[in-house]
Amino acid sequence: MLTVPEVVEAVVRRSPYLEDALAQGIVNVSSLARRMVPQVREEAMKNVREGAVIMAISRLASELRRRNEIRKGFFAAAPDLLVRSGLIEMTFAFSETLVRCQKDLLDRISSRRDYFVTFTHGVYEMTVIAGRDLDEPIRTAFKGERLLARIESLSAVTVKLPQGSTEVPGIYSYILKALAWVRINVVEVVSTLNELTLIIADADMDRAFAVLKRLA
Repeated sequence: MLTVPEVVEAVVRRSPYLEDALAQGIVNVSSLARRMVPQVREEAMKNVREGAVIMAISRLASELRRRNEIRKGFFAAAPDLLVRSGLIEMTFAFSETLVRCQKDLLDRISSRRDYFVTFTHGVYEMTVIAGRDLDEPIRTAFKGERLLARIESLSAVTVKLPQGSTEVPGIYSYILKALAWVRINVVEVVSTLNELTLIIADADMDRAFAVLKRLA
């Protein structure tokens, strides 16, 4: 049987915006508890008092504020951002020849100095994100492969993460939620140890850049 705090946390987790609102202290706890009591009673399978729900929400809000401050503390200053525009994305179905196609593409563009291309290998597909100037080389290298999707008019913004951020739970969600709050869709996410690259529609890039600069 679940405890009241466990049920309350599970309910809050199902609503990321509610979680953020609690962390920022902008929710009327008593009002939220009254609305939550029926659901908590059902999931806890016992008669739960409103006061117990209020206490559980208050404790959870305090913990969420603490976690949020830890994440925010990693951006003591505005993060370094690198923006690239004019990108395209192509996703191909998995085949035994995909890796050979990837090598072929890299061989074709090896003599170029300034180009951007990244590959994401999944279980059933591979995504290629590159500058629009590589459109033709990609088409040639992957000729015969099954194209699942093609997206144009994309930009990339790379967030330089502070050292130690890999040990902070939720550091990616802290960034992604900031964009979700203002309804900016993230088409693709590419990461390395200390860099997070977000692929976003060209039309959203100015707003995304402004939001990410305010992370500090």
